[in-house]
Amino acid sequence: MTASPASVGSRQSRSALLTVTCLGQFMVLLDNTIVGAALPDMQQRLHTQLTGLQWIVDAYVLLVAMLLLSGGVFADRFGRKRVYLTGVAVFTVASVMCSLAPSVGWLVAGRVLQGVGAAAVSPASLALLVAACPVPQERIKAIGLWAGLSGLGLAVGPVAGGVLTDVFGWPAIFLVNVPIGVVLLLFGLRSLEETRNPNAPAIDVPGTVLSVLAVGALTYGLIEGGARGWTAPVILGSFTAGVILLAAFVAVEARRSAPMLPLPLFRQRLFTVSNTAMVVVGFALMGSSFFFSQFFVYVQGSSILRAGLQTLPMSLGMVIVSPYAGRLAARYGFRSVVTVGLALAGLGLLALGMVHADTGYGNVWWRLGVVGIGFALTLSPLTGAAIQAVSPQEGGLASGISSTTRQIGAVLGVAVLGVVVRTRQSGGASFEAGLNSAFLAAGAVTLVTAVFTGLWLSRSEPAAEGSSAPRSSAGQGAVTTSGEASEQPVTAAPAPTREGDSFAAPGARSSG
Repeated sequence: MTASPASVGSRQSRSALLTVTCLGQFMVLLDNTIVGAALPDMQQRLHTQLTGLQWIVDAYVLLVAMLLLSGGVFADRFGRKRVYLTGVAVFTVASVMCSLAPSVGWLVAGRVLQGVGAAAVSPASLALLVAACPVPQERIKAIGLWAGLSGLGLAVGPVAGGVLTDVFGWPAIFLVNVPIGVVLLLFGLRSLEETRNPNAPAIDVPGTVLSVLAVGALTYGLIEGGARGWTAPVILGSFTAGVILLAAFVAVEARRSAPMLPLPLFRQRLFTVSNTAMVVVGFALMGSSFFFSQFFVYVQGSSILRAGLQTLPMSLGMVIVSPYAGRLAARYGFRSVVTVGLALAGLGLLALGMVHADTGYGNVWWRLGVVGIGFALTLSPLTGAAIQAVSPQEGGLASGISSTTRQIGAVLGVAVLGVVVRTRQSGGASFEAGLNSAFLAAGAVTLVTAVFTGLWLSRSEPAAEGSSAPRSSAGQGAVTTSGEASEQPVTAAPAPTREGDSFAAPGARSSG
């Protein structure tokens, strides 16, 4: 029996959609890791210090963190194809702007624009995919493939960044996005079909603006405090403004009928504990990764190309282990897997804190691998725990919040660990000693969190329907993206039997 032309066309259309959405997410994830390899070259050619490098990374992460939730609702409300292609166009133009930046200021501005584009691409790409797969099993397989293929960007980033920077210089790491963006725009215009949810909630403009300003002010104080002095008026003012804006954000969210961050969700212990742990994961993972290439180049004297290759074990550890994290959580429970993962990551970071200039790479790579494996065991289960704590209708929203808390942790990690390094250097210590202290601090925080999750991360009953602010189903589905493949449902086991088995299912079902 042969397939009908209509079914063949449908499969071809779905394959084209999968290709376009995967490639878009690949481009966004590639940018997460490719920049780290180029930081030493940026520092030399742009004549900047550690503060400038922190802004180059945090400007991007900050915008993604604060706009990710709104990006999903925006896609549902105004059209997923439109928002996706607009995000691709913005990201591509911003990449050109970054490559042509004559100074750190212009580069940071380009990174801000990249963050805006990425915050549109990630949720819209997943929303397009979910809308095109109405059958649950097809949907889970499609999202799993989306996560697995796009997640290659995590592993490819350090190597590609090292090669491009070594041969052409740091601008090349941004120019590589241009052909990808052009291909996405050309094929996306032809192959994507417009979908939207007419009942999507209104965009929470006050909440979005206040969250960006609050976290931005706190980040400014942390990054600039070491250079300007912690008692400088502008630093004290930034911290004060950050606290006031954060309080205003909480007050506004508590009074809105459809807030971007429904505060009642945090009444569930499982939800609160899992998101608190996710902040620490982002803090330790991104904060330590920020210094890996700098360690190999400035402390051990590696070339930029070699440094990119030397950081690969952590990315490979995450990519290889992530697909199994959900199955392990389904069998042994969230608490066991997350606690073990955090403990491994913490011990790996402590071990990295004891590496010196004369330590052979044979005694370094396994430490990076342990860190990657540890964090791979935590990301999907923590997202699954957050979803388990809420009603099925809120699953996508819970996943989006989990992704946002990880990004917030990443912003703080780059800022705070940079403070640790600068503080040690201002006291007369070497850059090597400062890095060791930063890795030890990240490891200690991660180990403390492992104890915290071991004691408090337990199963709780899902929240009753309507316990928090109502959200449209499509709006929830649109924000299930995390920006990292390890939080996506590649981990779904064949037969769901316990919590944590198919983490994205609630979000997928609620996508409409």
